Amino acid sequence: MDILAELFSSETLIRIMRLFYLNAEEVFDAREICERTKMPARKVRYEINLLKKIGFVANGTKEILVFTSKKGRARKKKIKGWTINPQFSFLRPLKALLLNAAPVPNDQMLRRLKSAGTLKLVVLTGFFLNGKEGSQNGKVDVLVVGDNLKKTKIDSVMRFVESKVGKELNYAILTSKEFQYRMGMYDKFIRDIFDYPHEKLIDKFGL
Repeated sequence: MDILAELFSSETLIRIMRLFYLNAEEVFDAREICERTKMPARKVRYEINLLKKIGFVANGTKEILVFTSKKGRARKKKIKGWTINPQFSFLRPLKALLLNAAPVPNDQMLRRLKSAGTLKLVVLTGFFLNGKEGSQNGKVDVLVVGDNLKKTKIDSVMRFVESKVGKELNYAILTSKEFQYRMGMYDKFIRDIFDYPHEKLIDKFGL
């Protein structure tokens, strides 16, 4: 119970844990964790120390390519970081709990997307349905259809969602005209979305 009390003490901690669960083979340094979770370095360092103390993460190293500015040559450099510890006692039950719980409520995601323009259709699939029966990892995780959409705003919303879920998302943006044309042509891209488990957050086409 002491471990559980520590684990759910902050939003930063939950974001970091999701990041490690969804990238179990990777080693992350502090800079990468900050970038992926969109959390400040001070909080990340504090939570990583806690996770290391209870055994959720272990020390790790990886090689990266570093390019010299003058000649453009690349050399390998080892950096230290952390990776998920497969021997952690609560690894499996915590994974089910953290990954099955919606990191971003659907109404919150929809509310943020509405500021990007006139939404006609928003569909979640792929990653968001991965834990449900019959689902699979599709090519697209989010489909956004609408008019006068601001791509930069949608990109910003997706970066926010990614920081919550701990994984890069694949998303597509279509105008109403493009979507209706593809639907009429029985486009494979559209079929791959609607032929597999999906969830519509808004649907003004009456599909």
